[in-house]
Order: sequence, then structure tokens, then C-alpha cells
Amino acid sequence: MEQPSPVPDTPYHRLGGAPVFEAIANRFYDLMDSDPAYAELRAMHAADLAPMRASLPKFLAGWAGGPRDWFEANPGRCMVSLHAPFTIEALTANQWADAMERAITDVAPEPAEIATSMREVLGRLARGMGR
Repeated sequence: MEQPSPVPDTPYHRLGGAPVFEAIANRFYDLMDSDPAYAELRAMHAADLAPMRASLPKFLAGWAGGPRDWFEANPGRCMVSLHAPFTIEALTANQWADAMERAITDVAPEPAEIATSMREVLGRLARGMGR
């Protein structure tokens, strides 16, 4: 009798998989779309956020050790290379980081220490892209 494959020990799987990453991305875009604190960040995006809402959770999933579908569909691309054509001011980089940090906090995935690390790393990544 074949034993089932163990669940990989990655942040993606430990935090709850696709539903959690979709919830984080949706909360992020809800904040960006509705909170005036993110007005400059919102202005950098297209009116229709649906494509981004579909893409970001897949990117985050692969980044966190889950399915690599986004990376396979976008070979050689990463967060920095995707945004290289845009001038990202420190203000908007901080807005992105703050909205993502809030989204992760609001979704509150467990284990909390992994969610905290994800929040911190994504915040540093975003702020590091500001010019």
C-alpha cells in the first residue's frame, strides 16, 4: 500500500496554501483601492485590478514555496524585474509595503511567526525598490 506524500514544510503550506495567499492579495488590493493612505500607489495601477488580484497570489505562492505556476509562466522574472520599467518613489514603495503588511496582519495566517517573517521580508523588498 502506497503512503500519501507528506505535505512539504514550506511557508506556503504551513500558512494554509492557496486560500490564505488569495485572501492576503485580495485584502491588499481592497486596502489599496479604498484607503486614501494608498492613493499614490493606487494611481500607478490600471483601473481594473482583476488581473493583479489573480497574479499576485500566484507570485506569492511560488515565492513562499508553493506551486511555481507564476514563475513557469514568467521565466526569468521576479518582483524587481517586473517593476524595473517604472519609477517607484520611496512614498509609493512605503505604501505598498504598508498595505501588504496590513493585509497579512488582517488575514492573520498561522503560524504567526511565519506570517511575521513574510510581512517583514516583503516590506523590506518593497521599500528597497523605492528611489
